[in-house]
Amino acid sequence: MTSPEENKNTVSKETEVNENVTDTTADNTDNDAKESPAEQATDDLEAIKKELEAQKALLQESEEHYKRLQADFMNFRRRNEKEREDLSSVILQGLIKDLLPIIDNFERALAVEEAKGSPLHDGISMVYNQLITSLQKNGLEEIKAVGEKFDPNFHQAVMRVEDPEKEDNTVEEVLQKGYMVQGRVIRPSMVKVVAN
Repeated sequence: MTSPEENKNTVSKETEVNENVTDTTADNTDNDAKESPAEQATDDLEAIKKELEAQKALLQESEEHYKRLQADFMNFRRRNEKEREDLSSVILQGLIKDLLPIIDNFERALAVEEAKGSPLHDGISMVYNQLITSLQKNGLEEIKAVGEKFDPNFHQAVMRVEDPEKEDNTVEEVLQKGYMVQGRVIRPSMVKVVAN
């Protein structure tokens, strides 16, 4: 059994503990009472606004990145298409340049006076015209030279002749025809040029 004095001490200790618990509970209640539901809603709203601003910034950054990628892709496509066109143009020019000696031989065959009117001459003429028409559809153009001013970009002077009736640097005669494909010279005209 416990003595009355020990009971008193135990009761007094329990009372102190209860008072401490009551004080702590009161402090917590005061803190909760200090932050009202309106203030808590305002804090939540502020947090939501900050999160919304962060999401907007992220979205804007993503949109800018997308636009840059799209522009880069369009530039790549244009560049690739241009390179393809340039390559096909170079291939076409090379092919037509390889056919020019054949065209020259057709023209020599057609220039033979004794053969004119014969079935062989007519057949050669038809094949020549068909070949020239096909090449012209692909951009072949003959460089005009006779009577024109000499232009080193289009003409190659191999002879000089005197002709007082004509101006200096005028093309007198074409020795070999020159051709362009799609505006680019693939063979300059070999010409006689007037030099007084």
